[in-house]
Amino acid sequence: MSRTLGVLALSAAVKVALAGTLQTCSSSSPLSCSSSSTKGTCCYEAPGGLLLQTQFWDYSPSIGPSDSWGIHGLWPDNCDGSYDENCDSSREYNDITSLIQNAGKTDLLDYMNTYWQSNDESSESFWEHEWATHGTCVNTIDPSCYSDYSTGDEAVDFFQQVVDLFKTLDTFSALSNAGITPDDSQTYYLSDIEDAASAIHGGKVPYFGCSKGALSSVYYYFYLSGNAINGTYSPVDSPNSSNCPSSGIKYPPKSS
Repeated sequence: MSRTLGVLALSAAVKVALAGTLQTCSSSSPLSCSSSSTKGTCCYEAPGGLLLQTQFWDYSPSIGPSDSWGIHGLWPDNCDGSYDENCDSSREYNDITSLIQNAGKTDLLDYMNTYWQSNDESSESFWEHEWATHGTCVNTIDPSCYSDYSTGDEAVDFFQQVVDLFKTLDTFSALSNAGITPDDSQTYYLSDIEDAASAIHGGKVPYFGCSKGALSSVYYYFYLSGNAINGTYSPVDSPNSSNCPSSGIKYPPKSS
């Protein structure tokens, strides 16, 4: 290794080492939404205790790989059907790319650039929106929950967690394994689509959204024990019924 490369590698290592440490939570921390209390702590997600990992199927225009759904975000919904947004204007970062780069997470950034894209704005703007609108409302990653906190640590953790969760929820493969594949003419039953996706969601049924009779989105719901980064995500059924028809659902292919 050259002297220059060695210095760069050391610099990256120092940046990673300086990242804040999130408070450790007990393995017996209660599940979110299990209490009527709306007061959150560093180990209890509230009021947004119902977490949605959201994915979109963008085929017109085509966004992202043709053999994968795209990441949309992680949304904390309240336990009563309501939700909060833009919870901390002081942490509405406008440099998500830089925060991730400075944390030494180039692999994360590469993955996001592939699977977390927008159909109407830059990736950076999309990430800024998802963080400001939803990420700032995840109370278990509030800066006060960190030791040796540096600005943006919680945002980097948030994006890493969303990606890690997305990787466990490969909607495209789940549907494909059930014989449900993108096609210009084939149509499908909602029950078959839900059954296929529930197989990767602990047997729980996610929410599928349709636009003009075609698949467009899927939301996987979770309760959380502990904090949003190191805690346990427990799958739950969607509290809402799909807006898709019961049959004749289209699944258009993405263009190459």
